[in-house]
Amino acid sequence: MKRRNYSPHTIKNYLNMLKHFLVWLSVPIEKTTNKEIKTYIDFLLEQRKSPKTINCHLMGIRKFFSYLREEEDLQLVDPVKRGYALKVPNPLPKHLQDEQVEELFSIVKKLRDRAMFKLMLRCGLRVDEVASLTIAAIDYRRSRIFVYRGKGNKDRVVYISSDAGEALARYLQVRPEVKSKRIFLVEKGTHKGNPISVRGIQKRIEYYAKKIGITVSCHHLRHTMATQLLNADAALVSIQDLLGHAKIKTTQQYCRVSNKKVQIDYHKAMDKITGQVAMGKPGKAARH
Repeated sequence: MKRRNYSPHTIKNYLNMLKHFLVWLSVPIEKTTNKEIKTYIDFLLEQRKSPKTINCHLMGIRKFFSYLREEEDLQLVDPVKRGYALKVPNPLPKHLQDEQVEELFSIVKKLRDRAMFKLMLRCGLRVDEVASLTIAAIDYRRSRIFVYRGKGNKDRVVYISSDAGEALARYLQVRPEVKSKRIFLVEKGTHKGNPISVRGIQKRIEYYAKKIGITVSCHHLRHTMATQLLNADAALVSIQDLLGHAKIKTTQQYCRVSNKKVQIDYHKAMDKITGQVAMGKPGKAARH
């Protein structure tokens, strides 16, 4: 995984899942069969793990057996048979309505929080990308942000809207002078002045969500940006580039919730169809 430049976070997750399997396993690894794998799936289901999480476990085990064969020259058969993966639900991406966005930002008075949330809503940054954002990554002159080592260790450029740029500038004016290169800092407690963590940002949005009584997460803001761009007739490939999606299929899921665009296209087409039908009626009546 290191050779393929996987992120430390991804490597840690796979090692952790593999550790859970090996601790659970009651036979030597070389004697593992599909019977143990099916029993392990049942065990994970009893633990109320989601289908997506269970599939990640299965992928980790399959990759490990591949490693043992290719790197350690062990004559092993992959016990994770094709078809073992669980069917994963494909829910619609959740986004906020315009009035919910307005309601959320009406109560976010803290300059730091306002800037963090605006960067997710207008620039499509992931929560970890906001947490690791540095001052050097901001190019105010060209209204853009360089996102280094995003998901999949990929760099990309996103652009700053006027309201997001203003929110960020207002926070930077009051940001304490500290050695940390990270932009967003903890403002209270023993960790004051240290970079705020991903969980710290998530707790802030959970606080505001509870205050106004609606379901809001950091990822909801990112989804909202994608849906709004699509409704504004932005090209799908442009949205893909801004969000940093590796596959266009991931971006296409927003087409399922972009009801406004579908609605406009539908009525435009129907007006044309019904107009043609209406124009044809007098001719048919005259023939009778």
